[in-house]
Amino acid sequence: MQEAKNTARSLVRLGYDGRVYKTFRGSLAKERFEHEVRVLKYLEKQGCKFVPRVLETDDEKLYLVTSNCGQRVDRLTEDKLRQIYAELEQYGVRHEDPYTRNVTYDSKQGRFCLIDFEFATILKRPDLGPPPPNPDPVENGPRGW
Repeated sequence: MQEAKNTARSLVRLGYDGRVYKTFRGSLAKERFEHEVRVLKYLEKQGCKFVPRVLETDDEKLYLVTSNCGQRVDRLTEDKLRQIYAELEQYGVRHEDPYTRNVTYDSKQGRFCLIDFEFATILKRPDLGPPPPNPDPVENGPRGW
């Protein structure tokens, strides 16, 4: 396996089998793990094809295995970056970390993809009704836009 990212919050390795292996650690690791799994499963249910698919989880080890969404992208124009993240919102999720570091390019699909959903927000909650109104849009708006 090849190490792709090693920070206080997670260790991400790329397997020779084409899968991505992510171990959550540090502050609120359990909550971030559970949230990322929930968001990815929600996006799969919505038919979103440009995000990783959950293949395996281990709740005790906070370990997530996903499909691989291609190679990391080094640079994108601000306009293209906004386009990619806006497309995600059509599936009912706001990424909340809308930077190039979370964009990959999948040559098999011939398109840009998004990764790293531990801080994302599910906007549509069909089983619970619409989300409550945002009392302070500036404070609670997407970071970095």
